[in-house]
Amino acid sequence: MAQKKAIIIGAGPAGLTAAFELVHRTKIKPVIFEVSGDIGGIAKTVNYKGNRIDMGGHRFFSKSDTVMDWWLNIFPLQGKPSKDDLIINSIKPYSATKNAPDPELTDRVMLIRNRLSRILFLRKFFDYPVSLNINTILNLGFIRIFKVGLSYLKAMAFPIREEKSLEDFIINRFGRELYRTFFKDYTEKVWGVPPSEIKPDWGAQRIKGLSITRVLLHALKSIIAKKGDSISQKEVETSLIEQFIYPKLGPGQLWEEVAAIVKSKGAEIHLHKEAVQIEHKNNSITSITVKDTSTGKTEKITGDYFFSTMAVKDLISAMGAKIPEKIRTIADGLVYRDFITVGLLVKKLLIKNKTKIQTINDLVPDNWIYVQESEVKVGRLQIFNNWSPYMVSDMNNVWIGLEYFCNEGDDLWNKSDKEFAEFAIDELEKINVIAKNDVLDYTVVKLKKTYPAYFGTYDEFDQIIDYTNTIPNLFLIGRNGMHRYNNMDHSMLTAMAAVENIINGITTKDAIWDINTEEGYHEEKGD
Repeated sequence: MAQKKAIIIGAGPAGLTAAFELVHRTKIKPVIFEVSGDIGGIAKTVNYKGNRIDMGGHRFFSKSDTVMDWWLNIFPLQGKPSKDDLIINSIKPYSATKNAPDPELTDRVMLIRNRLSRILFLRKFFDYPVSLNINTILNLGFIRIFKVGLSYLKAMAFPIREEKSLEDFIINRFGRELYRTFFKDYTEKVWGVPPSEIKPDWGAQRIKGLSITRVLLHALKSIIAKKGDSISQKEVETSLIEQFIYPKLGPGQLWEEVAAIVKSKGAEIHLHKEAVQIEHKNNSITSITVKDTSTGKTEKITGDYFFSTMAVKDLISAMGAKIPEKIRTIADGLVYRDFITVGLLVKKLLIKNKTKIQTINDLVPDNWIYVQESEVKVGRLQIFNNWSPYMVSDMNNVWIGLEYFCNEGDDLWNKSDKEFAEFAIDELEKINVIAKNDVLDYTVVKLKKTYPAYFGTYDEFDQIIDYTNTIPNLFLIGRNGMHRYNNMDHSMLTAMAAVENIINGITTKDAIWDINTEEGYHEEKGD
């Protein structure tokens, strides 16, 4: 009897997780086709002259024990942090790592990182998420804080009964004044449209149960609770976690390892292969046609199961004229936001470390800095030195990533790399983050369809779900595969659920689509 085959479109976290589960739990052979030349999807790591870029920043944290154990099965926690690593994080080695490999002898380990993300606004640092502490009061001033308080009390007393937009969602949890101060402009910078035009689903998945009340309760618990060594924070709202684990050389390192493991177990991975046509008949996918992006040659591949992490818009288009016209219209109207990162190597930052956290060269300790300054287009800054000291070729320099949200074909996207780098450098100098003459080097990386948007025809997306669910051997998984703003762990869980369906002969796809929607996952219940 011929071995069954699973065709997987995309070598990101969802596609690779599906392959890993298949080779370890079934006799089905995974065959992965990836349109780019990289492993990891948007969780890849770009290596530029020994300086590594994490595209978008990937904290390895999950309320799912299954996912946490899965990651640590690939890369164990470090046993003996280096001196520099301890200085950067001011932490003790995790208690369960006494038998773990010494990171000085291997790169195949997870580091424990302290999480610190702040907001840069009015040239001052604010906590992220915003907390009503003395720093916030002094930075905003008592008059504005008074308005924030009154606005919040009004939102609690008279909430918007029917949340029709992301604007309504945020106002109900933070009040209109705080929404205008910290959410409105930044959200529009990310999505290119005002929050009043975005569906509240985005808030339900990204902001989840967060509110001023939760922030204050978390701060109180942090004061009372004794800090331990555990990295499990299942009782903590995702936006408030204080520690996470991280591959020594960035997230792409872990996914490259997963790719190597599945290949050693018999899976195939083909890069530079674009899925351009998907054949289906008798309510089943029968084959896909892939095009070699370097030669243009096409090849038809048959299979028994099909996993898609490609953008839903492209998937439906590839399925051709047999698809009902209404479904094709909805898919064609789905909107995506694209992403540009400028890797910038500088001698130093002008912003100084005024925290109690000790760092090398007194570098600010943030992983991310959210840039709320309205006169610049940059959305976030990553400081890669603080994600892992091994991401930087020379720790005497500062390696940062400037993150821009744009649309393919717009003015930002169409700039040459040189033009864009100069533009980005000017922006950071304008808000007093760097001095132009401290810049040593740069690189520019562009990613398409990074963020599936909750506007356009998203209102009707459930019709696409219903239609694709009628095809038993087709599994939509991952962020773009489901047109859902999933975190990395959510994407992995959708792949695991899909494989579980195959193993148990389950025909309904509810378990896959329920990932990142159940309250139990979002709130303190955990798995």
